[in-house]
Amino acid sequence: MLFFQSLISGLLSGGVYALAGIGMSLVFGVMNVSNFAHGDLMMLGMYMAYFAFTLLHIDPYLSLVLIMPVSFMIGYILEKLFIGRVIHHPHQNQILLTIGLGLIMSNSALLAFTSDPRILTTSYSSSSFTILNDISVSVPLLLSFLITCGITAILYLFLAMTRTGMALRATSQNRDAAQLMGINVSKMSAITFGIGTALAATAGALIAPTYYIHPLAGHTFLLKAFTICVLGGLGSVIGATVGGLIIGVVEAMSSAYLSTDWKDVVVFALFLAVLLFRPQGLFGKKGDQ
Repeated sequence: MLFFQSLISGLLSGGVYALAGIGMSLVFGVMNVSNFAHGDLMMLGMYMAYFAFTLLHIDPYLSLVLIMPVSFMIGYILEKLFIGRVIHHPHQNQILLTIGLGLIMSNSALLAFTSDPRILTTSYSSSSFTILNDISVSVPLLLSFLITCGITAILYLFLAMTRTGMALRATSQNRDAAQLMGINVSKMSAITFGIGTALAATAGALIAPTYYIHPLAGHTFLLKAFTICVLGGLGSVIGATVGGLIIGVVEAMSSAYLSTDWKDVVVFALFLAVLLFRPQGLFGKKGDQ
């Protein structure tokens, strides 16, 4: 039963990881920008959920109705003010800019909220139920997983069936050709970064009820999101989804059969193995950069 318990827990956690990975992968796929502020945007979502709950008394899951549009606008503005200015510059310039933005966010959070960790405790934070006699399922993790599935499905439909979604896909395939066909690629980039930010903040808000909230929390999740993107294939939304689930299961299995101290070691060993033996990722095409 330990195997199935770990499998269920890993899949539920991996669903939220996947949402964070999808946001980073979407930004890279459309804009060809590696966003190293992604983890700090997740941290921002964690604090937004915390203060919505403590100050406005809004359930952390219901607060997503506020968090998603607000974080989308934050991402849209960041792209217009900063990211769009280096989109045609070398990757090292983009990386340094996004690292700088992340440092500004994390250090501003340190000044505003101090380094003391906060806990978002709801009436169901420790709730769980049992299936198949021995397998325990966490209510917060299950709710987060179901919300993640819904958001991911909506994103797939948006990309596949709307004019804006098709324009985003066209921009990701060939930016210059999309511009020649009359697509406003600058606007598409801003929308993409807004969506990526909204997904990162949403993932942070979904993690908040089960994780300590502090200004440096984003650093851990940045590494996980980047690992997920590399594992699934940079720019692949489907790859990020599968990669997130794999990372969640690997973490849970490592904690169960080895030790919680080893789970990150195993994850990054998997990351290195992918870089060595399949650098394009599981769903990337050979030759992808």
